Amino acid sequence: MAGDNRAARPALLAAALALLGALCLLSIAVGSRQIPLDEVVRALTGPRDTEVATIVWDVRLPRTVLGVLAGAALGLAGAVMQGLTRNPLADPGLLGVSAGAAFALMLAVAVAGITSLHGYIWFAFAGAVVAGVAVYVLGGLGRGGQTPVKLALAGIAVTFLLESITRGVSLVDPQVLNRYRFWSSGSLAGQNTALIGQVLPFLAVGAVLALSLAPALNNLALGDDVAASLGRRLRLVRAQGAVAVTLLAGAAVAVAGPIVFVGLVVPHAVRAVSGPDQRWLLPLTALVAPCLLLAADIVGRVAARPQEVDVGVVAAFLGAPFFIALVRRRRLAEL
Repeated sequence: MAGDNRAARPALLAAALALLGALCLLSIAVGSRQIPLDEVVRALTGPRDTEVATIVWDVRLPRTVLGVLAGAALGLAGAVMQGLTRNPLADPGLLGVSAGAAFALMLAVAVAGITSLHGYIWFAFAGAVVAGVAVYVLGGLGRGGQTPVKLALAGIAVTFLLESITRGVSLVDPQVLNRYRFWSSGSLAGQNTALIGQVLPFLAVGAVLALSLAPALNNLALGDDVAASLGRRLRLVRAQGAVAVTLLAGAAVAVAGPIVFVGLVVPHAVRAVSGPDQRWLLPLTALVAPCLLLAADIVGRVAARPQEVDVGVVAAFLGAPFFIALVRRRRLAEL
């Protein structure tokens, strides 16, 4: 079976890339106004002075690009977290990045009085980074430095603390509640290319760090002792992984909100068909995860017309059954 997986991996990569391209075109075509695919192609390749071209370039394309970037970031972050902690239930939220972003957003609205997305996105990103650093520091206290269990427990503790404060403040401040409720539902709508360009460098650095971790994650899967005997510096590997996850998940969450299950579900689905080799698992996840997010966004646009269902809600609806099945598996601890 392993040999079959190795032979099929290039084909899987090509198929995932083709599926992503098809979903990108469909994402641009579907919305409150349906645009035929041939008109989408003409709008992308021709002059931009038509009404269709304006819709495509100013509304649909930024939303689609954000879906691709956020999906790839969340998928990569989830795969790295699962490999880093050897915990099959790990997702980007385990490092506290979502809770940190929400807490900083609350401070931006309640204390600084910032209400625009362009203003509080940087608070959210900074909160995600600070929370990730705090989890990494707390997980390194005591003997033995960072371990998968200590990192997970530190992430849970920081998450619960920040979420309790955020929800407490939002209950007594209606303005914070409205902003928090809108952001926490997870949405790709209403973004523009300028905002995407601002977070793109962080996503790029995080992706490079994550993909370069693949050989080390393969060694870590054999256990800390074996990885150390193979020359891996465990603290450095975990630090690099924490930085990668924080940059990827922090930027994605700050822009699109805390979209759940993408970083949990996709690495498992990819692992089932490609095998556990991180050198293939990570790039495949980076292609398949945005497919799931774009598909969820498309479903959200057509499920309740003329209104839209936020992509975070649809992604949770699609991912919850998989999560339940995953928890019920007997060999849950095996990656």
